[in-house]
Amino acid sequence: MFPSATTIRDTIRDLRDLLVSYAKQETIDPLRQLGRYLAFGLGGMALITLGVLLLGFALLRGLQTMTGGLLDGFWSWVPYLVVLLALSGVIAFAMARIGRELDHPGEGDL
Repeated sequence: MFPSATTIRDTIRDLRDLLVSYAKQETIDPLRQLGRYLAFGLGGMALITLGVLLLGFALLRGLQTMTGGLLDGFWSWVPYLVVLLALSGVIAFAMARIGRELDHPGEGDL
């Protein structure tokens, strides 16, 4: 007529196990995925930043050595200005792309 005590204990134990597994599934797993996403994002950001910085140094060195003495003396500041403007353009382009993605998420994805 009434369920036995072991059946109620088993039901409570099963309910507890179900709640613990659900809590892990809904909290720990998404946090792990977020951690992986952030790690790859930060790693990619660091590599892209290093690459752009090295390209900026290459542009500066090229302007200083390949202009045949045209930018020597008083005009020695011009290569620095050119590199500053080029890197500012790269930053402006990146910020425009980021702003567009925040305004209209998902557009342009294939």
